[in-house]
Amino acid sequence: MSVYTVYEPPLRATDVGPDPDRFAFVRDGFSFWAFLVAALWMLWHRMWLVLVIYLVLAGGLEAALHFAGVSPAAIAIVQLCIAVLVGFEAPTLRRFTLVQRKWKDIGLVSGHTLEDAERRFFDAWSRDTVLKRSAPAAPGTAAQSPVPHMPQASDVIGLFPDPGAGR
Repeated sequence: MSVYTVYEPPLRATDVGPDPDRFAFVRDGFSFWAFLVAALWMLWHRMWLVLVIYLVLAGGLEAALHFAGVSPAAIAIVQLCIAVLVGFEAPTLRRFTLVQRKWKDIGLVSGHTLEDAERRFFDAWSRDTVLKRSAPAAPGTAAQSPVPHMPQASDVIGLFPDPGAGR
């Protein structure tokens, strides 16, 4: 099962509320396409700053190794290592880019596929939205949080059934 981080874009001038069609789901884990074609993957996701840094570092490292007289096989191994690193760090690079664009991290969700994760997230998100709209706080007062569940004797696991009894 994959884990996804969900990001909400900043509101546009014409937006009344968040637009669920624009939410971004970033899957944790190795990205095959970022490994295989890193620059094109970065262009696809509009990661301009990351792309420039990648090109400067990868190109500079390759040029430095070439001028140092390193064999072409060793340079290819270094390029492969960089590609593997980009593949593993692709979700982090994507999250970095979204945060730089002022997108809000609004949650985590898991699912076997992206569609499952989206369905689970939007089910919970719409339920929370309906609850927030149905119970508005009175003007001038802070919203009351629900009363926390106090542990009963059967809820406690361990040697001390009463909180603080072991002190």
